[in-house]
Amino acid sequence: MTLLSLAGAAVPAGSATALQQTSPPQTAPQQVPLADPLPAPKKLFTIRDERIDESSGLAKSQRYVGIWWTVNDSGDTARVFGINAAGKVKAELSFKAPVKDVEAIAVDREGTIYIADIGDNKSTRDMIEVYTIPEPDKLEDATNVKFHRYDFKYPDGAHDAETLLIHPESRQMFIVTKVAKGLGGFYAGPETASREGTNELTKMADAPAGVTDGTFMPEGETVVLRSYVDIARVNWGEVPKVVGRAATPLAQGESVAVGPDADDNSVLVGSEGKGSAVYEMSMPAVKGAAASPTATPAPKNSAADSGTTKKSHNLRWIIIGAAFFAFVITIITFPPGRRERLDRMAENARLTGQAPPDQHPRRRTPAA
Repeated sequence: MTLLSLAGAAVPAGSATALQQTSPPQTAPQQVPLADPLPAPKKLFTIRDERIDESSGLAKSQRYVGIWWTVNDSGDTARVFGINAAGKVKAELSFKAPVKDVEAIAVDREGTIYIADIGDNKSTRDMIEVYTIPEPDKLEDATNVKFHRYDFKYPDGAHDAETLLIHPESRQMFIVTKVAKGLGGFYAGPETASREGTNELTKMADAPAGVTDGTFMPEGETVVLRSYVDIARVNWGEVPKVVGRAATPLAQGESVAVGPDADDNSVLVGSEGKGSAVYEMSMPAVKGAAASPTATPAPKNSAADSGTTKKSHNLRWIIIGAAFFAFVITIITFPPGRRERLDRMAENARLTGQAPPDQHPRRRTPAA
């Protein structure tokens, strides 16, 4: 320990700095602290109405407290249902549109309901549609509701999708495609979609696989995506980034919506099938720095970097070796008190008339 301390002290400060600059940083794995456990999901209600046998989406009402809108999967007519926190249907709104495969529903701050006819299991559709109707003035059944239609087209061919996102402030539409393996995609519609002609979608970024629904949280900076088995918390931006996940009750997860929590910190998750249950659960906690779906591994050090690092290591060991050698020579040549003893012996010899002591006893020639 003493030798290493001395050797370290003998290394110039500039050399240490240069070593740090030329050597690749050695980053120790960061331990992400465990978040406080979230409350367990609780069953809020069960949809028992026979008209709703394949609930494929949920969206929180803006006009009515404790009401969520839902739609059936493919095979149904163009209609939506308003259900309360007890699972009772309070309103059925129908409109005359030739829907093919409705998979998602959303509601903006103005109380406009978006019905997304975007399902395409075989990826054969040249165009997909989103229909809009207003939330009713009275929460009661209505037929032949006036609607608007928006046509969309992907830039890279047909895709299956089950997720429509409406930004709370801009009301811009986003679609998340669904794939069983690999990566799906986040696609953005025009900032202001047109009802004339076909709106071109633009791919923003890759998305996780298996996304079956999603929703913006009211603050507009967070998105929650649903899969069959969990929900993902996403920081929204030019490149959306998954920052946390949480498992959901076992079921064929098909829907997610903003929950009844006054702080907008909970979501509702539902599933398909008759008598499907809807659970309320907390938002997933942020799990530290999570990689985005498109993240790529950091490149390995180049040959030039390796050569520079090797030279820096050689220089360090040369300096340490020189310091160690100097230390050993000092110990051998000048042991503690030796010079003082020689001086005293020389003085005694002068006073007594004896021959002075040999200054280099190691160099004497042995007697024959």
